[in-house]
Amino acid sequence: MSTLKPDSTKEDNLSIQPGPSIPVSSPSRWSLWFGGPTVEIGPRIGPILPSLSSATDPVEDDRQNESDPEANLTSSEQILSKQLAIDSTHAIQYRTCTWQKTAALLFSEYICLAIMSFPWSYSVLGLVPGLILTIVVAAIVLYTSLVLWEFCLRHPEVRDVCDIGQMLFWGREWAWYATAVMFLLNNTFIQALHVLVGAKYLNTMVTGGDSETGIACRTVSFGIIVALVCWVCSLPRTFNMLSKIGTASAFFTFVSVLLAAVFAAVQKHPAGFDSETGDPIWTLVPSQGTTFVTAVNAFLNISYTFIGQITLPSFIAEMKDPRDFPKALWACTIAEIIVFSIVGGVVYVYTGDQYMTSPAFGSLQPLFKKVSFSFMIPTIIFLGVLYASVSARFIFFRIFKDSKHKSEHTLVGWGVWTGILLTTWILAFIIAEVIPFFSSLLSLMSSLFDSFFGFIFWGVAYFRMRKADGKLGLSGKDSSEGSGKVTRFLLGSLNIFIILVGIFFLTVGSYASVEGIIDEFTTGTVGSVFTCSSNGL
Repeated sequence: MSTLKPDSTKEDNLSIQPGPSIPVSSPSRWSLWFGGPTVEIGPRIGPILPSLSSATDPVEDDRQNESDPEANLTSSEQILSKQLAIDSTHAIQYRTCTWQKTAALLFSEYICLAIMSFPWSYSVLGLVPGLILTIVVAAIVLYTSLVLWEFCLRHPEVRDVCDIGQMLFWGREWAWYATAVMFLLNNTFIQALHVLVGAKYLNTMVTGGDSETGIACRTVSFGIIVALVCWVCSLPRTFNMLSKIGTASAFFTFVSVLLAAVFAAVQKHPAGFDSETGDPIWTLVPSQGTTFVTAVNAFLNISYTFIGQITLPSFIAEMKDPRDFPKALWACTIAEIIVFSIVGGVVYVYTGDQYMTSPAFGSLQPLFKKVSFSFMIPTIIFLGVLYASVSARFIFFRIFKDSKHKSEHTLVGWGVWTGILLTTWILAFIIAEVIPFFSSLLSLMSSLFDSFFGFIFWGVAYFRMRKADGKLGLSGKDSSEGSGKVTRFLLGSLNIFIILVGIFFLTVGSYASVEGIIDEFTTGTVGSVFTCSSNGL
């Protein structure tokens, strides 16, 4: 099989050697699941988007040759090779992450504060359904993340989920703009969640009223402090640098939730205990009186913690060798299932339905609560920083496409980068003060954005890639009989189910989230907007 050669007539100041000949087929069964150097890259679903055409693209003839799968395959390899070659000449280099550093980013994204909403979810759903849903959601997210990775291998020029959204929906500009709005809102909501929790942490540590502490309008003031700290920490411009901070963040989060589980088990009684209410009661199945709205919100809380595919294209776009991404993904998923299940189950059993709070730190005695909650500080700051960086990249790369300001240390470049980040944190602060509650904010975010970024997009991506392959399935051979046919049918059915789950999130999930918020305001269990009173645990 021949390999396409770069067009010698095209002006280019870098010499790119053509890659080795690669069979034109979908990735083989095992390499698709676990990655590595033997991964076979399938054909593109379409040409490079005009907005992504730049000096990092392969030759024009390759890009336009949609009828020749081999040309498109080689083109994908040439794009990556040229990106790496050009990146190596810049002061600020982006494709520098190994799979270990990418794993650190994933751990810092997923091993996060939202783990402490699992005990509340288990108290609503019951321990057995809660644990089952934890494993099922983790498996679905793992599978859809592998579909996403396969898509990024075929289209290495994409830098974020917005590019993927446009490609999935046949290059339509409206798809890019719709995805961009959801992308930025999702990331800003997550930043807002961490401003909210940061203020909650400071209020938990500081006892007494405003007059005793000398802090005017303390919750708003603490929110401003957290937003400013996060803004400063967002300034590094590459994931390579952030991955080092992310490793520490994930470690401290693990210590925090481990301490919370241990403290829940060793404390004499949960916080708020009284003899009339009695000892903690936990159930294997949902308790009587569990409403549809609370059950859906509990499911959404679990789902939100697992669903983080929105950032994965950005992570993959900064890897030296994207074929190794599944190694990071599997390591993170296995750790998630173990940590989430153990922490959620242990804290729930020792806290019970009567004394449960969200996050569950509030169910611990004051000293235990402050000690375990304090280890969460790096994650409260870093995870918001990570999503702010992803948003800023999205805007920054489009403002300075093919400009020296993107890859060199310039006053204009750093000024714009700083200004973009400041804007996102101001918006995050406003959202945190307008929606001042934890569980309901998680549920609302999950229903509005995870429906697309967690499910619908990747079901559509599967069918678009299988159409490009000329078959429906992930098996290595295109057989019309036997196991190949069964595999295609089962995986096709699975991806239809994934799309339907996304629609369920968007419709029923949004309804349940809004109803839950209305109920909380009606019962007075949350503060008002821009409240000055403490929101501490």
